[in-house]
Amino acid sequence: MKYLHTMVRVTDLDASLAFYCKALGLREFRRQDSQAGRFTLVFLAAPGNEEAQVELTWNWDAEVYTGGRNFGHLAYAVDDIYATCRRLQEHGVTILRPPRDGRMAFIRSPDQISIELLQAGPALPPAEPWVSMANTGSW
Repeated sequence: MKYLHTMVRVTDLDASLAFYCKALGLREFRRQDSQAGRFTLVFLAAPGNEEAQVELTWNWDAEVYTGGRNFGHLAYAVDDIYATCRRLQEHGVTILRPPRDGRMAFIRSPDQISIELLQAGPALPPAEPWVSMANTGSW
């Protein structure tokens, strides 16, 4: 058995690609449009870790999706959780659970998919502004 990908449905493909690629740092590896099915599939992965992919499914006909939190979450290890959270903030992403412990943070995609960010290796020493930052919303 081999892990292939995790699929999440998105309502705005451009906003989702801006979030996952520009803000989070994933890269697009493959795209497939289906005229008959009226959908687009976009496969993304973290650079250097192309085996673990996220499939964004965008249905061309508008639908309302529920369950963002019910989905669970995507999780990524990052080299510097503080730098990653700063970059995300620069892209307008709210850090819902700041990395007060130097180890873990949570954010959400434009479609409310919860994403956990974990410091690769040992936790970083606690640092401001993260230590004093409160949680926002739910993750």
